Amino acid sequence: MTSPKTAVVTGASSGIGAATARQLAAAGYHVFCAARRRDRIEALAVEIGGTAVECDVTSVESVAGLAAAVGERLDVLVNNAGGAFGASPVSAADSDEWRQMYEVNVIGLMQVTRALLPALLASGAGAILNVGSTAGRIAYEGGAGYTAAKHGTQVVTETLRLELWDQPVRIMEIAPGMVKTDEFALVRFEGDREKAEAVYAGVAEPLVAEDIADAITWMVTRPPHVNIDELVIRPRAQATHHKVHRVT
Repeated sequence: MTSPKTAVVTGASSGIGAATARQLAAAGYHVFCAARRRDRIEALAVEIGGTAVECDVTSVESVAGLAAAVGERLDVLVNNAGGAFGASPVSAADSDEWRQMYEVNVIGLMQVTRALLPALLASGAGAILNVGSTAGRIAYEGGAGYTAAKHGTQVVTETLRLELWDQPVRIMEIAPGMVKTDEFALVRFEGDREKAEAVYAGVAEPLVAEDIADAITWMVTRPPHVNIDELVIRPRAQATHHKVHRVT
């Protein structure tokens, strides 16, 4: 009996990460659910038959613990941990919020990738999928810190693909647009539910976490010679970042 394929999903405690862990498990993967909130990932791991690993991607020591838990072989890495904090213009930017966004969206992604790359290569057909954003392709007022960080996610992805061109690992990015989850906007606006709900106001069908998880699962389960370099995914109602059909 062959061992099941394995996958790591960071930021697995909620939203896109939790949905992706569920869908990869349904596709036959043993999923290492990595996040800071142990209670949530332990419940998720029990639900899907995976393994919970408490991990802060911005900590080298914590990421080393994740690599130790995974072991010598890994098939799929989904770098999903990330986030947006604040929406101030550059003139009133909070330096700590900017550092936090760069740490989790870029440095954290690098540290997890660096630690798990040997195991991915050892699989003979590894896949790294970075969860970026349409914010990594545009600019908008009040979003400079987040867009700068997500541009970083995109460029790290492109650089990895160049550096690992002759290695048995695919490098991919998914760039979602408007996705309504329980926490993303609420965290960004520091718990201000009115501001968070205004982001999605009047949009009949924004994307949800399961839509992104479905796309991620499709991308990583293509044959090993098929690399989906990047997939930009938006709800039908969102033509671009600033042009959204809202029913009032």
